[in-house]
Amino acid sequence: MPSSLPLFPASLPFADRARGAVPVVRVAPEAFPGWLKVAPARLRRWARATHFRAEAGAVLPVPGREGEIARVAFVQTDDAGPWDYARLPAKLSPGAYRLEGDTPPAAADALALGWALAAYGFDRYRSPKKKNTLDGAVLVWPKTADRAAVVRAAEATYLVRNLVNVPANDMGPGDLATAARALARRHGARMTEIVGDALLKKGYPAVHAVGRAAGPGRAPRLIDLNWGRAGAPRVTLVGKGVCFDTGGLDLKPSANMKLMKKDMGGAAHALGLAHMVMAAKLDVRLRVLIPAVENSVSGDAMRPLDVVRTRKGLTVEIGNTDAEGRVILADALAEAADERPALIADFATLTGAARAALGPELPALFCNDDGVADALLAAGKSVFDPLWRLPLWAPYGKMIEGKTADITNAPESGFAGAITAALFLERFVESSVPWVHLDIMAWNVAASPGHPEGGEAMGMRALFALLADRYGRGPRRKS
Repeated sequence: MPSSLPLFPASLPFADRARGAVPVVRVAPEAFPGWLKVAPARLRRWARATHFRAEAGAVLPVPGREGEIARVAFVQTDDAGPWDYARLPAKLSPGAYRLEGDTPPAAADALALGWALAAYGFDRYRSPKKKNTLDGAVLVWPKTADRAAVVRAAEATYLVRNLVNVPANDMGPGDLATAARALARRHGARMTEIVGDALLKKGYPAVHAVGRAAGPGRAPRLIDLNWGRAGAPRVTLVGKGVCFDTGGLDLKPSANMKLMKKDMGGAAHALGLAHMVMAAKLDVRLRVLIPAVENSVSGDAMRPLDVVRTRKGLTVEIGNTDAEGRVILADALAEAADERPALIADFATLTGAARAALGPELPALFCNDDGVADALLAAGKSVFDPLWRLPLWAPYGKMIEGKTADITNAPESGFAGAITAALFLERFVESSVPWVHLDIMAWNVAASPGHPEGGEAMGMRALFALLADRYGRGPRRKS
């Protein structure tokens, strides 16, 4: 990873105070006619002259006597989330703005987070003349906002986006380890890694099998970060860290290979969530396990119908070298389960089948514990970070049975691909250990307010809300 690439934003678009900040008033669509009725006549005339329509998301800049913007009316519903508020700064001229009137805490948090995420830009590789301009609208911190919560959520999202957006030539397994080490230093955590042939000696043969073809310069590794007091409930995060995926010998078509720098998005999410947990000082014994590899092509590459041994002892028949993510996760999940933590959660850009079922914006949730699943779905809804649960449908387990090995990584039927991938992973987690598997896209295919095209965090804030509710101060209510 280039040393000049920051993991976190140098600054966020906020100010403690700003002289002359333009007031912004939030008005619900149904309340706008009454609000306008008692507004100054000049404002009423301006709204009529501009044919203003009071729809959710509409912005009405009101000119002052000298032609300056005197105030801004922002039409928004009371249950608006960060992405609704992210529309606002893009419609404002550069300068400082402040909320006017009483703002419920949850609305203040949503506004501030949406404002921060709308300011994100990735221009590390642009020449100075073509760099993104982020010197736009600045928000005076709303009095009722939870600054610490907003900052850690924004920083974690920037971290995920930055790591995913870096091209693979600068984000190999070693570079990903460098990023994890920098995060560990920031929070006083301990990070170790097992690299190359040492994976065989230490009992991680599946990680080695997938990553060995990349050669010594990009040797596979297991990144292991630990933080928190001894005796606290154990929470283990696992992130798929395929820094680039050619598909191996079952080579991907060029159109499918183009975005494969994002195949380490699960690892980026695990690190982003770890940052939130450590910044909030949740009372957990946190462990982050990232199998980091590059799925390359060489004379040493894993072949179709090879049989790969795993840390758990199960053997895997390689039906397709392009289904490598679940193979490396097998070793990491087995290691995680050995400690019998209170919760294991993995993030992985695992299947196109999940995208076909739910689209690029809605992560698929699999979970072996109904109580945990229900709580996580509710948490995602509360923080506007939605998930959709798909079943660990046991009858489909027959699809992953191997012919020459215990299981196969690529069932021949092609049906229920996201489910069979989750069932594969489930074989490496003890049934007594609550386990969450998030099959994510980690990428915005098109820009929308607060969501620039490129790397994206999905499900991370939802899982943090669940952890905060259990092991710290929970998310704030919408009222």
